[in-house]
Amino acid sequence: MNYNNRYRLRPSDALAEQLAWTVDTCRQVYNHFLHRLNRTDNTSAYSEQKLLPSLKKWWNDLKQVHSKVLQKVVQRLYDNLSTLRGRKDNGYRVGTLNWKAPGEYRSFTYSQSGFKLKNTSGRTRLWLSKLGEIPITLHRDIPDDAEIKTVTVKQEPTGKWYAIFGVETPDDPPAKPENPEKCVGIDVGILKYAHDTDGTAVESLDLSDERERLERAQRNLSRKQHGSANWEKQRRVVAERHAELKNKRRDFLHKLSNYYAREYDLVAVEDLDAKGLVELPGNSRNRAGAAWGMFLRMLEYKCEREGTHFVAVDPAGTTKECASCGVSTDKPLWVREHSCPACGFEADRDANAAWNILSRGITKRLGAGRSESTPVETALPTDTDSVSAKRVVEAGSPTLKERTASAVSE
Repeated sequence: MNYNNRYRLRPSDALAEQLAWTVDTCRQVYNHFLHRLNRTDNTSAYSEQKLLPSLKKWWNDLKQVHSKVLQKVVQRLYDNLSTLRGRKDNGYRVGTLNWKAPGEYRSFTYSQSGFKLKNTSGRTRLWLSKLGEIPITLHRDIPDDAEIKTVTVKQEPTGKWYAIFGVETPDDPPAKPENPEKCVGIDVGILKYAHDTDGTAVESLDLSDERERLERAQRNLSRKQHGSANWEKQRRVVAERHAELKNKRRDFLHKLSNYYAREYDLVAVEDLDAKGLVELPGNSRNRAGAAWGMFLRMLEYKCEREGTHFVAVDPAGTTKECASCGVSTDKPLWVREHSCPACGFEADRDANAAWNILSRGITKRLGAGRSESTPVETALPTDTDSVSAKRVVEAGSPTLKERTASAVSE
């Protein structure tokens, strides 16, 4: 199985300058081969990579960059081109690949060789060919049986440097039972971020303080003369505020998705078009801030890592349909309770949707339809435990059930 681990690098000023020089040189190489791509027919990543040795004969700076790094720059260009063509084939209107200006190209990658983790004087350091040893905060251990395949060095807009390790483990995780016993359906929203079929409702993350600090920093930036020293200093402050907001949201989503992937054998969610939902008029800021697409992507790869069955179902009608009898009832967005006129079943609107999602997930994964044996028929929830998003962020590893129990006891 392949996955990525991200670690903070702490280079000295001299090493940071070297890293920045390497990034800029890679940017120039990218632009050079983009120029060739626009003026030469029938090129490929492989054919262009073979030109690198001859390019070094007159471009002396390239001798100070590892050969694998230069090859990955060319590969990156053609990967971008492939993505562009794929979007065009799927009906999207696309333009052409753009020239990379300084500040728009922030990373470079070592593949297969040119890197090594070392322990120097009791401190872990990352050795990179042509650059040297860089102190690294290895906050998460890499399994002994895992192999580091790639190392990507990236500078964030805040100026901080990070290393992203592409790690490969020899064996896939053991799969959960083919007939899963612990199943859960999850309905995501704005008022309650996640409402599941176990009766747990996780509140949305409150980022109002972070947004207020960001807006204040952006107003201050608008008063500076563009390109001045004060403008650059304030730009870093704005980048830090963006990073605070982004990190808090990602921390919340990582912990929530990790819980569901580990605690259950089957997880059913809606197959949402998150980008399309954001583009709808009205309340788009809250929909964008909810980051549903990011949550579902995290949940999917973590389910794969844990061997949990992940099922994405058609979201159409999950709110309207009654989880007890299947009769559809229209209800406006402001109506937060489901009350079925056919069978009399009453439940929270999101809880009803979660059970419909689980029912569809079971049908899709196991081929089981509505019957007397399905959980939807026999175990509809009557009570909901509300869990604060703050508990998810601060508690870390304990399960939501433990958090719920502590919330109820308080």
